[in-house]
Amino acid sequence: MMFIGVDHGTTAMRFASAGKDDAGVIRLEVPRQDIAPMSEPEVISLIEEGFGVKSDEIEMIAVTYSMGDSITSIENIDHVQNRGVRSIEGAGKKTGGGSRVFDAVKNSGIPAVVIPGIHDKSRTDPRLNVFSHSTSPEKIGIAYHAFCMGLADFVLSDISSNTVTLGVANGRVIGAIDACIFAPGLVHGPLDVQALRDVDAGKISANEAFTKAGVLKHTPFSDRHELLKAALNGDSEALLALDTIALFAAMEISCMQMLLKDYGSRGEVVLEGSVGEIPRVVEKINAHLGTECHVLDRWSAAIGCAEIARDIAGGRREILGIPVNF
Repeated sequence: MMFIGVDHGTTAMRFASAGKDDAGVIRLEVPRQDIAPMSEPEVISLIEEGFGVKSDEIEMIAVTYSMGDSITSIENIDHVQNRGVRSIEGAGKKTGGGSRVFDAVKNSGIPAVVIPGIHDKSRTDPRLNVFSHSTSPEKIGIAYHAFCMGLADFVLSDISSNTVTLGVANGRVIGAIDACIFAPGLVHGPLDVQALRDVDAGKISANEAFTKAGVLKHTPFSDRHELLKAALNGDSEALLALDTIALFAAMEISCMQMLLKDYGSRGEVVLEGSVGEIPRVVEKINAHLGTECHVLDRWSAAIGCAEIARDIAGGRREILGIPVNF
């Protein structure tokens, strides 16, 4: 039997199985825009072919979708309304790929659970509920993968198109800081005074401002690939962009470590994401924090979700302090 996790990422849908070790994990990545036009049977066929199984050989799938902000527990997919979100409007880009995968899994008959995000109704530290949303569900997958690696007290910072930081104390999620609140990523970030002025003047929507608030806006580069190529060639603007991300990420991690102090821990540091894996960024964050960070790759969310599916099928009724209703 097989367990599969689904990461509804910013640019791609990632699918992974839960193996005994990294060598036993099967991985499948498809750009969101490529999945969007598929039919539901085509999506299931894609999964079957990618993992070399028939759907009745899949014991459970754990799915993430968008912000996951209308549920506070890990839920049976058959019992979730509106795919587990309050609305798809707001921060982020919509392509339809995540919706297609969610509906295909739900209608396939394969046992499946939906992982929630962390938000103002979650059973986390209530002081962080001043913000309506803290993190989307795939960060729970990353955190659970770190937990399965043996970490119980840690701060996870996922750094890529945006930066999101999550805290875990005594094996329980205690809170998170979302992309539109503090540290910028490459593309997304918090709205500053000029962005607020532009929104008020009707020049740009709030969502458009969010998706243009990352460090790339201060460079001549259009995307991560151009920036990284320039950084390898020693371009000063590219290096400044990476150093800026590293500084703000380290500041955000320090803030979350302050919260962990109230739970009797400072927490180890885990980095993940397409920028969080870059050696220069890791070295800068290590130096800022005076520690050696654990570095995970971009597959950690999907693998962690598969591990959640495996452990729920095995009888576990809470994941990182999040109740399971299945």
